[in-house]
Amino acid sequence: MRLASNSQLGPYAIVSPLGAGGMGEIYRARDARLERDVAIKVVPEQFAQDAQALARFYREVRAVAALSHPNVVTIHDVGTDQGLAYAVMELLEGHTLRRRIAQGPIDWPEAVEIARGIADGLAAAHAKGIIHRDIKPENIFLTNDGSLKVLDFGLARLQTKTAKPPSDAPLLETQPGTLLGTVAYMSPEQVRGQLADERSDVFSFGCVMYELVLGRAPFLGPTVADTMAAILHESPAALSQSGRQRPAELDRLILRCLQKEPAGRFQSAGDVAVALRQVGQGVFTGAGGSQQLLETAIYQETPPSAAPQAPSLAVLPFRNMSSDPENEFFSDGLAEELLTALSKLHGLRVASRTSSFAFRGRNEDIRRIGEQLNVRNVLDGSVRKAGNRLRISVQLVTVADGYHVWSETYNRELQDVFAIQEEIAENIARALQVILSEKEKGGFKRAPTAHVEAYEYYLRGRQYFHQFRRQGYQFALQMFAHAIGIDPGYALAHAGIADCHSLLHMYFDSNPANLEKADDASRKALELAPELAEAHVARGLVHTLKKDYGQAEGEFQTAIRLDPTLYEARYFFGRAAWAQGKLVEAAQLFEQACQLQLDAYQAASHLAAAYVGLGRNADAQAAFRSAAAIASKHLELYPDDARALYLGATLWASLGESERALEWASRALAMDPDDPVTLYNVASVYALQGETERALDCLENAVKHGFAHKGWIEHDTDLASLRGHPRYRALLQGM
Repeated sequence: MRLASNSQLGPYAIVSPLGAGGMGEIYRARDARLERDVAIKVVPEQFAQDAQALARFYREVRAVAALSHPNVVTIHDVGTDQGLAYAVMELLEGHTLRRRIAQGPIDWPEAVEIARGIADGLAAAHAKGIIHRDIKPENIFLTNDGSLKVLDFGLARLQTKTAKPPSDAPLLETQPGTLLGTVAYMSPEQVRGQLADERSDVFSFGCVMYELVLGRAPFLGPTVADTMAAILHESPAALSQSGRQRPAELDRLILRCLQKEPAGRFQSAGDVAVALRQVGQGVFTGAGGSQQLLETAIYQETPPSAAPQAPSLAVLPFRNMSSDPENEFFSDGLAEELLTALSKLHGLRVASRTSSFAFRGRNEDIRRIGEQLNVRNVLDGSVRKAGNRLRISVQLVTVADGYHVWSETYNRELQDVFAIQEEIAENIARALQVILSEKEKGGFKRAPTAHVEAYEYYLRGRQYFHQFRRQGYQFALQMFAHAIGIDPGYALAHAGIADCHSLLHMYFDSNPANLEKADDASRKALELAPELAEAHVARGLVHTLKKDYGQAEGEFQTAIRLDPTLYEARYFFGRAAWAQGKLVEAAQLFEQACQLQLDAYQAASHLAAAYVGLGRNADAQAAFRSAAAIASKHLELYPDDARALYLGATLWASLGESERALEWASRALAMDPDDPVTLYNVASVYALQGETERALDCLENAVKHGFAHKGWIEHDTDLASLRGHPRYRALLQGM
């Protein structure tokens, strides 16, 4: 019902309409009793007829009316008349933040000033237990006298009844602009229909801040489904794309607001307001003004006590039920392929292969597995392969109660293995209520090869590749070569060969032949599959090793565009940035890699080193502690992992924990006394601890067993204490 000019609504005379939106129509009105102009928002009729919704509306509006804060629109009155419910507010002259954004770029001082007003208004509400639930540029008003007002407190709760898109097919179509605009600022918990608290407003605030800096919302997609999927798991585009300078702490503040898990964000707008006061002063602070380290969600795993909000899953290695033990490669490979496919879904958090596969052959209680991996669901399965027949049984189990959410047994021909994987992945997504974009749906349907036998060899190669040992890479090369012999067009196998040769060159054998073979194989992989992200990573790694950094950056950027979830793209891109001394970029990339793979102690340790180089000592110490904790947890699952031991030892040494550093170094050396990489890293630990002779013994043995990176030995700062020693100089001269 539209109100006519000069009509009456309660004691207010309607003057003219001011606008309309998803929550009703707004009018300029005159309060003759107080002789002042006011704004009246008339609530849609369906809510006025819902007694429960209307009562809740009145309660929240009254609570907001009691705030009396300069950054919150003042509410004068509420009432009903002629079957209409309305709220009476102060009349504001000016325009919304949406119009200001549309006018052009906003410099960082203006952006911070706007942000402070929003945060202060929200902080006042949060202090009274009031949640806005619909923070977006349309609900921020900039007045002509230079003040800022947050609008529509108390109305947002009603908005959720109309803003939720339908659950059937039209969800994938673009909804009306108001709806899509609202969805673009929703928090992940709102998208899932879960309870929204202060931290939900913080996420929406982060979306607005991001738009102030970059000129566009961080997660807005072409459809509602794409937008929701992006909110749930996609990383926003780098803020550096704005091309304008601003304090680094502003970017860090925005990214902290945009963490997927509520525990990783500022815990209220009050905390944000305190942090904003320090922007531009070279300090990043949190609640109470004490220095905050950006660690909770960037490089620290969610604590077990904070259950994850997103659907979460661990894919355990499938049991080999065949009589031939060699088929374990196949069953493991199937589980890994499913894990990889599911981890690309934006709405699902999947435990890494490293963590999940630690439970191979262990008869652990399902609740214990969920607790260890911090997931709510576990996918378990078995594979029986006999000739060309395949029997795959899978079950999706809820950790909390052991309830079987979904299960299925497939009795098919071996050639149907790709179709089975597609069906399993789609059924899991459906069972966990994960919203799939059209691109994600299409990703399940792409078979990597038409030859199942080639696929079997590829799976074997992947299992050897994960061993991170010289012999493992050599065996993997043989398996990938067999796969290519059957299917010369198997791009993933060519990329696998390139990666094996690159990593052999990096860590075990710097013979130029390895780099040449990696170069050839990566070229072939890209020739066969220009849109394969793994091929671009392989090519980028080759360019990095050849010190052709410009080409490397282009390849890594393409890989990230093609597959934003690919950990290796950001990790090796970070290594390339580090090699060039681009420490700011390296730190950002390692932060992103840590977000993609929470148990990646390698990326976490590189992040700490980047912080050291940037002079961010407090952040570095926090990162060292986090990386050491991740390595410790990894060793609980893999107690004989020499790599985790020697890298962890360097972390403890950096933290000044000499006794633990030496203990871990000794354990690593005992497990792999002839491995050149182990020997080199243990030498670094001994050098850091002043154990000069032991360090030189290990360094000489590393070279004796094939370590040929003279440049590393010459420039590694961990070995600085050895520089003047005659044995050190003799070692370099002999290389």
